[in-house]
Amino acid sequence: MQEFGSRIYLDTETTGGDSDDRLCQIAFLVETPTLIGYEKPTAHDDLCKPPKPIGFGAMSVNHITNEMVENAPSFADSRAAKTLQKLNEPQSVMIIHNAPFDLAMLEREGFIWRGYVLDTLRAARHLIESDSHALQYLRYALGLYKDEEEFSRTIKRKVRAHDAVGDTIVLYLLTQRLLEAHSMEELIALADKPVKLRTLRFGKHKDKSFDEVAHADRGYLVWLLTSERQKADIDQNKDLIYTIEAHLGS
Repeated sequence: MQEFGSRIYLDTETTGGDSDDRLCQIAFLVETPTLIGYEKPTAHDDLCKPPKPIGFGAMSVNHITNEMVENAPSFADSRAAKTLQKLNEPQSVMIIHNAPFDLAMLEREGFIWRGYVLDTLRAARHLIESDSHALQYLRYALGLYKDEEEFSRTIKRKVRAHDAVGDTIVLYLLTQRLLEAHSMEELIALADKPVKLRTLRFGKHKDKSFDEVAHADRGYLVWLLTSERQKADIDQNKDLIYTIEAHLGS
């Protein structure tokens, strides 16, 4: 069985979702391995002053204003970033819900993760039957909120939806739920595999099952597959491509 080092449960808040947006908050919980398991998690978080203003759309989600970060350090100078760099080892595991987004944001700040990655969004899509796999949806669908108050006392932090600190608490509880039936090694491997989607989330057949569309309008799936394969970053669409190929037998 694979042996892993520290576990880092991470979330970020940003100035927006465009390709030039940057971090304005980082938070993570750290579990340090011992001979008999892992120590109680410790919490780390910092507001960071980004090199561009926080957009109003981002403010409406994370409730972080430009005034709140005016006197904050840059990401590179923050205590949280320096702690994270010390944890940046090949055996450590970074646990993130929708990992590509946060890892890309960290790279814009000059931080390249060297260890393992567990994307709980992808693992949840494989293992949990749900209408949505968004973190806040799963928070309620799985009853994770019932354990938040007790856990938040142990790390001396409060749960606030869409706040980076609050999201790491939900992320931790979700991961513990997944670990009840699967090892960390199994979850990491599973999250790396494509997911077979059940329904289309866009287009003229929105909310219809792929089975239904494959029988009623096979040509649409052929067209959609060609379109998705031509995109520059097909890794962002690998679940959709995998699902269409499975239904077309290609």
